[in-house]
Amino acid sequence: MADRRRLDQPREPGRLKLPRFDPEAFGQWSEGIARFMGTAKFLVYMTVFILAWVLWNTLAPRGWQFDPYTFTFLTLILSLQASYAAPLILLAQNRQTDRDRVASDEDRRRAAAQKADTEYLAREIASLRIAVGEVATRDFLRSELTRMSEELDEAAVRRAKLERKKAKKTALDEPVEEDDLNPDDDPPRRRARSAR
Repeated sequence: MADRRRLDQPREPGRLKLPRFDPEAFGQWSEGIARFMGTAKFLVYMTVFILAWVLWNTLAPRGWQFDPYTFTFLTLILSLQASYAAPLILLAQNRQTDRDRVASDEDRRRAAAQKADTEYLAREIASLRIAVGEVATRDFLRSELTRMSEELDEAAVRRAKLERKKAKKTALDEPVEEDDLNPDDDPPRRRARSAR
C-alpha cells in the first residue's frame, strides 16, 4: 500500500485506519439483500424458521430447548435482523433514487433534443410551404399556356389578314409599302416577297 502521508500536513496521532471497501460493490450487495427481503420467498423462509424455532423450544424435551418460552434469543435475532434490514433497505432506496435522478436527467435531455428537432422540422416545413407557395402550380401553368396559345392564335389571325391584304395589293399591281409588312415576319420572307 502506498504511503499516503503528506509532508505539508501534520500527522494525526493514534488515528485508527479502517479497511477500505468499494462502495459500488457494497451497494450492489445491499440491493441484492433488500430485493430478497422484499420477496415472498423470504417471508416463507422467515415464517418457517420462526415456527420451527417456536415449536422446537416448546415441544422438545427440557434439556434440548435452548430458548425457553419467552423466546428472548429469537427476539434478539429478529431485532438484530431489523436493525440491519432498515439501513440496507435505505441504502438500496438511495441507490434507486440516484438511478432515477440519472434517468430523469437523461429523459429531460432527450426531451430537450426532441423539442429542438421538432422546432427545426417545423421551421423547415414552414419554409417549404413558403417556397411551394412561390412555385408555379399546374393550374397556373395551364392558364399561362392557354393565354399564350390564344395570343399566338390572335397573331396568326393578324398575320393571315396581312397576307390577304398584301395579296390583294399585289393583285392590283400596287407597290407594297414597308408599313404594311408584319413586323413579326422574319427578314428572309420579306426579301423573298420584295424580290417577286
